[in-house]
Amino acid sequence: MSLVDLGRCCVLLARTPTSLDALLRGLPDDWVRRKERAGGWSAYDVVGHLIHGEQTDWIPRARIILQHGEAHAFEPFDREAQARWPQDVPLAARLDEFAAARKQSLSELRSLRLTAGQLTRRGTHPALGVVTLSELLGTWVVHDLNHVAQIARVLAKARADEVGPWREFLPLLAR
Repeated sequence: MSLVDLGRCCVLLARTPTSLDALLRGLPDDWVRRKERAGGWSAYDVVGHLIHGEQTDWIPRARIILQHGEAHAFEPFDREAQARWPQDVPLAARLDEFAAARKQSLSELRSLRLTAGQLTRRGTHPALGVVTLSELLGTWVVHDLNHVAQIARVLAKARADEVGPWREFLPLLAR
């Protein structure tokens, strides 16, 4: 098993809020709130989901692993929590909230001063079973990238009717 490189992990995690801010801030509301399909998420929804993850997932679960190991399973993560939040909050405010929450999460992660031995500590995921702290932190990075790609796809599909015959060269629109 390979352990996550915390330095590289933090570099990428620190960039996600800035990347999303550069991509989304100032775009028209009808574009950032457009869903890819019925039941799907908009860019606005994804930012809310990322905020919820900062509040209830990554660092809280890391602390559970460090304090309780496998003896205390994680609380299930509510992937749809952001749908029950007030929807009149502007995207700019959500982007600011995400940036502040991520900054706090990374500060907390650094304060843990994790060792290689701690990264191999195991916890219990309610659906996946036994996971390591290293796997949790590695997943955090890939989770960010997954949602950055999702946002790009949703934004692209909102403009799909405008590309004409170039559609065949844009596989993102077929996903």
